[in-house]
Amino acid sequence: MSAPRIAVIGAGSWGTALVKLLTANNERVGWWVRREGSIAHITQYGHNPDYISAAQFDVTRLAMDSDIHAVVKSADVLVLAVPSAFLKTALEQLDPAEITGKTLFSAVKGIVPETNQIVGEYLFQHWGLKKEDFGVICGPCHAEEVAMERLSYLTIASLDPAKAKLMGEALAGRFLKTTLSDDIYGTEYAAILKNVIAVCSGISVGLGYGDNFRAVLISRAIQEIDRFVKAAHPIDRDIKEPAYLGDLLVTAYSTFSRNREFGTMIGKGYSVRAAQMEMNMVAEGYYAVKCVHAINEKLKVDMPISEATYRMLYEKMAPTIEMRLLSERLA
Repeated sequence: MSAPRIAVIGAGSWGTALVKLLTANNERVGWWVRREGSIAHITQYGHNPDYISAAQFDVTRLAMDSDIHAVVKSADVLVLAVPSAFLKTALEQLDPAEITGKTLFSAVKGIVPETNQIVGEYLFQHWGLKKEDFGVICGPCHAEEVAMERLSYLTIASLDPAKAKLMGEALAGRFLKTTLSDDIYGTEYAAILKNVIAVCSGISVGLGYGDNFRAVLISRAIQEIDRFVKAAHPIDRDIKEPAYLGDLLVTAYSTFSRNREFGTMIGKGYSVRAAQMEMNMVAEGYYAVKCVHAINEKLKVDMPISEATYRMLYEKMAPTIEMRLLSERLA
């Protein structure tokens, strides 16, 4: 059996990092890069001029195209790495028949805002994708450390163990190790919620709260995530596994975390718009907090950290007041 042909949809920081990993193990990797100028630059200089420029590519292994139809047609496995806010727009260029029979792995780490659904649910309901043809690529892992070839770990989730194994082997290498899971719902929800928590963690940094406070914040946060994923999809899972607790820790603490950075700017007094413009990157947590709030109106899970973050970002409540009130809830 020949190796599956893999293509990455999206050329942001995470898409760029995944392409770097895939080209180490695969002779040819498809890559949908929206801008022709970026394709020309990568072809000539071997790095993405817009994101993670430290990541160097063997361009002879890249099959880049700005035509998403061409990239999808030539692949057996698609890795979605488009920010959740733009995923629906990107996919709507395609016809559902174009993905029939293909395996799709989501590396999005966000909720589709138009439908308030995780990527898997969106693909099942709106694209007719079979659950066995879907998988999740999640952390704990930062794109920047992949570019620097620091030892990193990924969790690959799929209901089909063979497909999870194939994707794990396609990504694993000298500095990247993978573990497998069958929790396609919990890993997606946890990857979204940790971004929300990271924004709150960053706000506390911007306000001048210290490490002692953040230790309590993150301890309570993993309990909050546990309650939510149990309500959303109750199966037997260990919330202390790297895909849940590990991903939360790295996103809430690391200076590479764009969600933490975004929150830090909010805590320092930036408006949401000003913070977004200065970062020039998508902080998934900003969109996720609104979607999680909407989903939780049905689930009714106790989520004080997520709700406080929602009020600070969307109801314009003063971070100084909200964080002080939250600190009392966390005791």
